[in-house]
Amino acid sequence: MDGYAGKVLRVNLTTRECTEEPLNPKYARDYLGGTGLGVRMIYDEVPPATDPLSPENKIVFAVGPVTATNYTSGARYQIVFKSPLTGILCDASSGGYWGADLKRAGYDALIVEGAADDPVYLWVHNGKTEIRPATHLWGQDALKVQESIQREIGDERIRVACIGPAGERKVLLSCIINDEGRAPGRGGNGAILGSKNLKAIAVRGNGNFPIHDLTAYNALCKRIAKDNATSPAVAAMREYGTAQVLDNLWAMGDIPIKNWQLGLWEEGCKNLGGKKMKETILVPHTACYRCTLGCSRWVKIEEGPYKMDGPGPEYETLAAMGTMCLIDDLNAVSFANDLCNRYGIDTISTGVAIAFGMEAYEKGLIKKEDTGGIELKWGDAQAMIAMTHQIGKNEKLGTILGQGVKRAAEKLGGDAWKFAVHVKGMESPMHDPRTFYSMGLTYAVGPRGACHLHGHSPLWENVQDPLPEWDLKGMYPLHVSKGKGIVVKLSQDLTAVVNSMVSCYFLTFILKPSDLAALLTAATGTKYTAKGLLKVGERIMALHRAYNNRCGITRKDDVLAPRQLEPTKEGGNAGKVPDMEVMLKEFYKVSGWTPSGKPSRKTLESLGLRDVAKDLYGPKRK
Repeated sequence: MDGYAGKVLRVNLTTRECTEEPLNPKYARDYLGGTGLGVRMIYDEVPPATDPLSPENKIVFAVGPVTATNYTSGARYQIVFKSPLTGILCDASSGGYWGADLKRAGYDALIVEGAADDPVYLWVHNGKTEIRPATHLWGQDALKVQESIQREIGDERIRVACIGPAGERKVLLSCIINDEGRAPGRGGNGAILGSKNLKAIAVRGNGNFPIHDLTAYNALCKRIAKDNATSPAVAAMREYGTAQVLDNLWAMGDIPIKNWQLGLWEEGCKNLGGKKMKETILVPHTACYRCTLGCSRWVKIEEGPYKMDGPGPEYETLAAMGTMCLIDDLNAVSFANDLCNRYGIDTISTGVAIAFGMEAYEKGLIKKEDTGGIELKWGDAQAMIAMTHQIGKNEKLGTILGQGVKRAAEKLGGDAWKFAVHVKGMESPMHDPRTFYSMGLTYAVGPRGACHLHGHSPLWENVQDPLPEWDLKGMYPLHVSKGKGIVVKLSQDLTAVVNSMVSCYFLTFILKPSDLAALLTAATGTKYTAKGLLKVGERIMALHRAYNNRCGITRKDDVLAPRQLEPTKEGGNAGKVPDMEVMLKEFYKVSGWTPSGKPSRKTLESLGLRDVAKDLYGPKRK
């Protein structure tokens, strides 16, 4: 199979069996790889009623046809699993180098099932797999364990994906960490590995796989790499990383402040922004595999209570643990980010949970005795760091906040639900739906809950003819709800393709669907077109939604948090809120969903998902 290693590795930790299976060529063609392939595998193998922390749950690690090739940043991987945080199907993405080594070791996907009696780690190398004891690694932080495994095996080029102490303790905000601070952060995936007693997966490979038209493929890769290294469209990202959002979008009101209560904090945003980071603590760093954009950061704080030398915070972290908590100390947020990497916890959900805790403390729903004597006040960096420790250790107030804001609000009672900002149990990312209305719809109908990586639709607002190849023409103005349904639908379809091929999202900002189709055609030999990829994206999104429907998700769940529908009094979005009803009706209609929020039988059958239609609607009447 051109573009693929052609094999799937299945590891059953209960029976300690490691088996190879051929990659289903139809699944490769219809779902590409990555998220699409993982969603199909979980749909087939994990019943919706499965307890996410039981041995019966499975987690899929998957790469795609551009992985481990000359495609810039072609080492991302996706994981797909039923989430212990949300109870629905979730995927998450990570960069670095780990994905390339998995594919070069001989596999397009790894399925982990069952649970070990004692802590173990996997060592996957060039077609061989070992289940090794990891009792001596249990308790190590996620950065240290990578070094320990490299030293134990005797190869510093081994790539490691692992959990820290939070995953071991099954904290619902925990996540896997790979390659010095990269993370598929969302959905509590670290708790799944913890429940399976799986500390880490080490990979190393130098195998090859065929590319259908290598000359054409490499020419496309060379052009894409050059464009991302030189294009003015991504210049700010190259120079300042994702932190440039704080410098450039504060005036619009896109930065959430004080748990989404304020619309403007110029000084705080600039104190945390990419320019300040470059001027003060940024040091030379290595980009992800073959990347010519190089948006990742590395920071060094020479002295003081926040002394550190490691991966720097991304925009989402700077906002979640900074502006959301009314903290503008860049050093403190960088240190908190390092703690999250070491504990193995999602910085978005952790920051949102701490901001929620600060507001609950202010309102008297949390007392000083609940926090272990910490005064959990707005703007207190030390309090924020103390809560990060408590969440990572699953102790004191961290036992509540570490379950996510939905569960925390239920435990605290009172009006806590009004300021618990999540969708379907997933804490909201850091883009304000009162600024970009389409983002409100993206959060509400996102396949894993509130998510900015399943359709970054703001890129298409206030832009003339955003995606003509998929017939998205005209202008979609800011602060207008009408018309945003189709914007979000196509944006989600496109990112489903990107997450399945598997590409870095940022690198596709300057690419068209026809560019992706040409790349995939050259890699695999399957003739893809721009419109053909639209069908692939629709199929993946419909399948993901259908699984979640079977988990109980309906239209009632496609809602924003109440706080996100309260207008701010200042900033670029002052007095503005989206009309969710208008946008939802449009989205359901253009997606071919029923008024109750399910892909219709006709839609599913048109996408080749007759088995799924039968699961949702029963046998078709003759």
